[in-house]
Amino acid sequence: MNLLKDILYKVTLDAVVGSTDIMVHNIHFNSQDVAVGDVFVAIKGSITDGHQYIDSAIKQGAIAVVCHVLPSDMAKHVTYIQVDDSSRALAIMAANFYGNPSENLKLVGVTGTNGKTTIASLLYQLFKKAGYKVGLLSTVKIMVDNTEHAATHTTPDSLTINGCLKKMNDEGVEFCFMEVSSHGIHQNRTLGLKFEGGIFTNLSHDHLDYHDTFAEYRDVKKRFFDELPKTAFALTNGDDKNGSVMLQNTKAKQYTYALKTYADYKAQILENQFNGLLLKLNDNEVWIRLIGEFNAYNILAIFATAELLGLEKEETLRLISELESVSGRFQFLISETNITAIVDYAHTPDALQNVLQTINDIRTKNEDVITVVGCGGDRDKTKRPKMGHIASALSTKVIFTSDNPRSEVPETIIEDIEKGVEPQNFKKTLSIADRRQAIKTACQLANPNDIILIAGKGHETYQEVKGERSDFDDFKIVKEFLKQLQK
Repeated sequence: MNLLKDILYKVTLDAVVGSTDIMVHNIHFNSQDVAVGDVFVAIKGSITDGHQYIDSAIKQGAIAVVCHVLPSDMAKHVTYIQVDDSSRALAIMAANFYGNPSENLKLVGVTGTNGKTTIASLLYQLFKKAGYKVGLLSTVKIMVDNTEHAATHTTPDSLTINGCLKKMNDEGVEFCFMEVSSHGIHQNRTLGLKFEGGIFTNLSHDHLDYHDTFAEYRDVKKRFFDELPKTAFALTNGDDKNGSVMLQNTKAKQYTYALKTYADYKAQILENQFNGLLLKLNDNEVWIRLIGEFNAYNILAIFATAELLGLEKEETLRLISELESVSGRFQFLISETNITAIVDYAHTPDALQNVLQTINDIRTKNEDVITVVGCGGDRDKTKRPKMGHIASALSTKVIFTSDNPRSEVPETIIEDIEKGVEPQNFKKTLSIADRRQAIKTACQLANPNDIILIAGKGHETYQEVKGERSDFDDFKIVKEFLKQLQK
C-alpha cells in the first residue's frame, strides 16, 4: 500500500527526512490515539495545533510524522514528511490506507444550509426499499447497510469516512448518501473521495462564527462542486440564487430542480396538510407523508437523484409515497386533547421561517401557535436576533429558552435573541432558561387544537451545558407533559 500516492510535497530539500519504505499499522491526527507503528498527522486547527503534540506522538510509538512545519529537533528513528497542507494530506492518506473505498460504490454528497439530513436519509430509505444495499453518513446516524453507528459530526473526519466506506465495501454496499458540511469541505475531509454526484439544497444564514463572511460560506460550498469529476452529476436548486453559482466551474453534468422557475425537474404542490403533501413531480402526481414547501424541494431532489442514479420512474414514485419523515424533522404527535406538538431541528433563521410558515399555511387561524426556541452557545451570534424576530412575528406565543448553551450563560443567549423582537410582539414572549420547564409551560398554555413547535434540537437526545452532556429528548419530553395534562 502506498500511503503517499497523490500527496504533493513542498519543493524543499527537507521535504522527506528518513525512509518512506516502512510498514505502518494505522494513521492518527490525535496524538492520544497513537500506538507503536503508527503515523501521526499534525494538523493546525482553529483551536489547537497538532504540531505541538509531535513529541508526544513519538513517545507513544509513532514511526512517521506528516506535518506542515518540520520540527527543529527531529528524532533519528522517525520519518518526517513535510506537506503544503496536513489536512489535505490526511484525507488522501486515509483514502489510500483503506484502499480508496469510494471508488467501489456510488457516493452522492448533499450540501447546503437546510435539508441535507432529510435528503440523505430519505435517499437511504428509498434505495433500501428498492432492494439495494445502502450506506448513510449523516448528522443523525451512520448506516452501513443495516448496521447503525453513532454520528458525532455532520461530516466525519476523513479517517472515519474512509473507514466507514471500507466497511460498506466489505458488506457489498452499492450506494452511499452523505451529508457534506461547509466545515467538512473547508477542512478537506471529503478530499480524495470519488463522488458519483452532488446535490445543492439552498444557502441561508448559518456558520458565520466559522466563516468570516457569507460569501466565504458560499464559496466553500461551491468548492465541493468545483471538485466533482466530469463523470458525476451536479444537481442544484434552481429557485435558490446560489444554485447557478454552484455550477459555474463544475466539470460534472449539470441538472436543476425547482418549484418556481424553469428546471430539468419541476414540482407543484397540489395539497398541503398536516398528514402530507400531494405533489406533481414532472407531471406525475404522488402523495407523500412529509409536510411543507421545504419538503417539496427535498422530495424533488430525491426524485431527480433516483432517476440520475438509474432507478425506474414508476418505481421511484411508488417508493417516494412510502417514505417516512426523519427523526426530529417536522416530527409531530397529536394528544388526546387534540394539541399538535411538532419537534423540528430548525436552528437557522431560514429553517425556522420555513417551519412556521408551513404551520401557518396549514392551520385554520383559530388555533394558537406556541413556539419554544433557543440558540446554541459558542456558535454564530449574529443569527440570534433574526431567530427572535422570526419566532415572535410568526407565532401567537413564544418561549425563548436554552438550546445547547455549551460554555455560554443561557440568559445571555436569550438576551441576544430578544433583541430581534419588534415592540408590537413583546407581549407574545416569555423567557424561561430551563428548556424542560419551557416545554412544560408551552403544554400548559396550549388549548385544544393549538399547535406547539419545539425548534432547534430536533433529533438530538442530549443537552450540552458547561461541557457536560445530559439526556434530553424534545420529542419524549413534550409527549410526557401532554400525557400528564390528559389525566
